[in-house]
Amino acid sequence: MKYLTEFRDGELARKLVAEIRSAVTRSWAIMEVCGGQTHSIIRNGIDQLLPPEVELVHGPGCPVCVTPVELIDKAHAIAAAPGVIFCSFGDMLRVPGTAGDLFQVKGRGGDVRVVYSPLDAVKLARENPTREVVFFGIGFETTAPANAMAVVQAQRLGLSNFSVLVSHVLVPPAIEAILGSPANRVQAFLAAGHVCCVMGYHQYPALAERFRVPIVVTGFEPLDLLDGIRRAVLQLEAGTATVENAYPRVVTFEGNRPAQAVLADVFEETDRAWRGIGVIPRSGWRLRAAYRAFDAEARFDVSGIRSVEPAACRSGEVLRGTLKPHQCAAFGKECTPRAPLGATMVSSEGACAAYYNYGRLVDLGTGRIGSAGAVACPA
Repeated sequence: MKYLTEFRDGELARKLVAEIRSAVTRSWAIMEVCGGQTHSIIRNGIDQLLPPEVELVHGPGCPVCVTPVELIDKAHAIAAAPGVIFCSFGDMLRVPGTAGDLFQVKGRGGDVRVVYSPLDAVKLARENPTREVVFFGIGFETTAPANAMAVVQAQRLGLSNFSVLVSHVLVPPAIEAILGSPANRVQAFLAAGHVCCVMGYHQYPALAERFRVPIVVTGFEPLDLLDGIRRAVLQLEAGTATVENAYPRVVTFEGNRPAQAVLADVFEETDRAWRGIGVIPRSGWRLRAAYRAFDAEARFDVSGIRSVEPAACRSGEVLRGTLKPHQCAAFGKECTPRAPLGATMVSSEGACAAYYNYGRLVDLGTGRIGSAGAVACPA
C-alpha cells in the first residue's frame, strides 16, 4: 500500500534504531505532544526498541483528555436542558464529569447525538428551527478550523438556534508551561505533525531558543517517529537546540494560511483551563465579539456549576508527563476503558487507553511492564 508501507519498513526502522543507539551517551527524556503519536509508539513497540537511555514521555496532546471537568459539567447541564439537541464527537460521551457522563444524560432523556462534523450540527439546526442545537467544540489547532467554519456558516444562514460550547486549546503555550514548570524533566519535544500542518512551525524557534530545547516536527508512522527521535537525540548529544521539520511531506514553515485566516476571523486567544494541569495563559480560543451570539456558555446559564475531580484519578500527572499510566494504582483495576476514572482512559488518543489496549500491563510477579499485545517493528 503506497504511502503507508514506505513508512513501516522494518529494515529502515532497524537502521534508525541503530543510529540512535550509537549516538546515545547519557539519559534523555523526550516528550511526544500528540496522543496519536503516543498510540503509534505503543502500538508499534517503538519505545521498546530504543536504548534504555532514551525515555519517551507522553504529553497533554489529547483534546478529550485536557477538556476540564468544569466544561464537561457545563455540557451535561446544557444537554439536559429542555428543547436542546446536544451534538458531540463520540469520544466525549463517555468522559466522566462530576455527576456522570453524557451517555447518562442521554439515558435520562437528553437529546445527545454523535456527529462526525460540526457542519452536521449546523444541518441539524436548519432542520430543527424550534430546537436549540449546541455543538461541543473541543480540540487543538487541528479541529478548530472546521469548527470556525461551522460558526461562519451558521451566521451566513442566519441561524439563531445554533451555538458552540468552545473548548479549544493551543499547543505552544502548553509546551511553554511544561518547560517552565519546576518539575519539568523533558529535554526535547516531538511536535505534532497535524497541528503544524495547520499552524506551521514558525512559533517554535523562539521556544527552542528560550528554553534551549530541541523541537522536531514529527509525523505518525513508525519511521516518522523513529526519525524524529533520532533527530532529537542527535541534537541533545550535540548540545544544540533548534527546530527541525521531519514531516516535510505535510508540514511547511508557514502552515495553512487559509485555515489560519478563518481561525483569526472567528477566534481570539484567551486563558484556558487544562484538565489536570490548571489554567495556562493564552492557551485557548474563544469566539470573537462578532460571533459571540453563537457562544453556548453565554446563551445558557451555566456559570454557577461547581465541579469535582475524581480523587482516585491521576490523569493530571499522566498529562504532565510526571507519571506513566501503569504507575497509577488504579490502572487496569478500578480504571479500565469500560469503567474509566478519567479522560486518559476514555479517549481513543489517551495515554492510559494506549497502555491498556496494547497490553502494557504490569506483571504483578516482577513489577515490570509487560508487552503481550504490542506489535514491535523488527529489531
